[in-house]
Amino acid sequence: MAKVMLEGSAFLAPVPVVLLSCCDMQGVPNLITVSWVSVACQTPAMVSVAIRSDRASYSRIQETGEFVLNIPPVSLVRATDLCGTVSGAQEDKFARAHLTPVNGDKVRPPLVKECPVNLECVVRQSIPLGTHELFLAEVVAVHADEEVVEDGLIVLGRVAPFVFDPFGGDYWRLADVIAHHGFSEGSVPDPSQPPPPRKIQKQI
Repeated sequence: MAKVMLEGSAFLAPVPVVLLSCCDMQGVPNLITVSWVSVACQTPAMVSVAIRSDRASYSRIQETGEFVLNIPPVSLVRATDLCGTVSGAQEDKFARAHLTPVNGDKVRPPLVKECPVNLECVVRQSIPLGTHELFLAEVVAVHADEEVVEDGLIVLGRVAPFVFDPFGGDYWRLADVIAHHGFSEGSVPDPSQPPPPRKIQKQI
């Protein structure tokens, strides 16, 4: 099948969907839905988040150097979409989306109680790139609902996160486990059979 040449763009899809909570120096919180977010380093644990400078949350992150990444489950897709379509400069997104701010341990911005996983982050470096600024932040604390934790690790299937297609504008539900890391050393799994017991693997 022939390839088609397209206009250059950062086509990496799907991407995670995260509710980023931040606050100003007075502690007034805000939420922004972000999808250009990724793991940046294992040790120290670092994440990267790209945010446009015209977003209300941008100046808050610049001021405090802190934010929280909250991973929403499928049940919060409406609230998550809302937080990405209205401006925190005009209204309280926590109230509008019926979400609950709770205090973290290491940073000033609140966690989102309804999200089963929360990562407290401190900005270590920021890089202006063009339309977006890239924030490199260290994860200084991780919180998880006890229901999504097994043997000290977060079980993704219990979190029930979803992903986003930034080019089509659609949210997608994560569906089936098709294999486990390292399976290529053995036989290809039969998709009609349930996956083998989950192996505990802390890093790749």
